[in-house]
Amino acid sequence: MNIDVAAVKRYFLDLQNRICIGLEQEESSALFVTDEWQRDGVGAGGGITRVLENGDVFEKGGVNFSHVLGDAMPASATAHRPELAGRAFEAMGVSLVMHPNNPYVPTSHANVRFFISRKEGEPDVWWFGGGYDLTPYYGFDEDCQHWHHTAKAACDPFGESVYADYKRWCDDYFYIKHRNEQRGAGGLFFDDLNSWGFEKSFAFMQAIGDSYLPAYQPIVARRKNLPYGERERDFQLYRRGRYVEYNLVYDRGTLFGLQTGGRTESILMSLPPQVAWHYNWQPEPGSPEAKLYTDYIVTREWV
Repeated sequence: MNIDVAAVKRYFLDLQNRICIGLEQEESSALFVTDEWQRDGVGAGGGITRVLENGDVFEKGGVNFSHVLGDAMPASATAHRPELAGRAFEAMGVSLVMHPNNPYVPTSHANVRFFISRKEGEPDVWWFGGGYDLTPYYGFDEDCQHWHHTAKAACDPFGESVYADYKRWCDDYFYIKHRNEQRGAGGLFFDDLNSWGFEKSFAFMQAIGDSYLPAYQPIVARRKNLPYGERERDFQLYRRGRYVEYNLVYDRGTLFGLQTGGRTESILMSLPPQVAWHYNWQPEPGSPEAKLYTDYIVTREWV
């Protein structure tokens, strides 16, 4: 089996560029700033971090490409695959988070990645992973339906149950256990994908990566000019706290980056620029804020 690592890297670099170009179209003038970096310390590799800040639409957003190599798999990668402990690894991918100004525009996250681990005298072990999820503050059925229809359309050519399986995995993965809440309205999540063989697995990962912009950009365009006030902004900042909690406590990508000596600035670019916590705050029953909890950050079928 030919594992074309170079082709995977070319795809990731092209995807990063296309996503940045697409999201810049929603701004009046703000652009992504490019920061190329090399990995310090143990191992090798580097990446390209592209960050947009203080735009009309996006308060902060980052689209990061990273490619790192190391002599031993970190604990976050071997926790559910202990047989890989001690193997050398190569990991690359694109990861992004977009935090909008307008609370009626949801935050979105996407990631596509490839791992290969090697040990002399043994076959290489490789897999793909990725997905995307939507985190609304004030939800709209139309937006969530569009998001999930686009995700399903990307999955359907690969099998009848693929969307349902990876939608369920997303719901399970982006669950904030200590809050007993979903992080958002879901999407797709997959990992350890190699059972289809390299070509089909690579094609599926590309289908997911390519569908992110068509899933998210129309939602941004539809909501970015809606009027909002201090109440909506305060709620957005409060809900961003949940995003921070999840990323620092549970997220595999964040833990992997920190445990492999990755570049901290790039790893933590996913965090919002402003956030608020309030002690034991509860939404007023029947309010638009309460509707987020009852209708949108719940496990729900959208298609």
